[in-house]
Amino acid sequence: MNVPPRPLRIAAHAELVSLAVLLADVATVHLGPVSSLMGPAHGCAYLFVVIATWRLEHATTAVRAVAVVPGVGGLLALRMLSRRPGPETAAAPAP
Repeated sequence: MNVPPRPLRIAAHAELVSLAVLLADVATVHLGPVSSLMGPAHGCAYLFVVIATWRLEHATTAVRAVAVVPGVGGLLALRMLSRRPGPETAAAPAP
């Protein structure tokens, strides 16, 4: 099993949490300071997830495409990366 980089895992969770806070704010009282703080935080986390996923050498096209989905794309990409054998865990070819 391949373990995705720690910064990618942190950013994927930050992206989901910030989106949840934004949606909860819009659905309830819609406070301006919350939107002002969480909007850019969500945007930065989203961009970090997308760029970090695209820079991984062992990320497939499907993983890169899933990472572009806002909110849950980072976590889905993490799941796909952890299930896929990476270059360091791939079995050596038989002699």
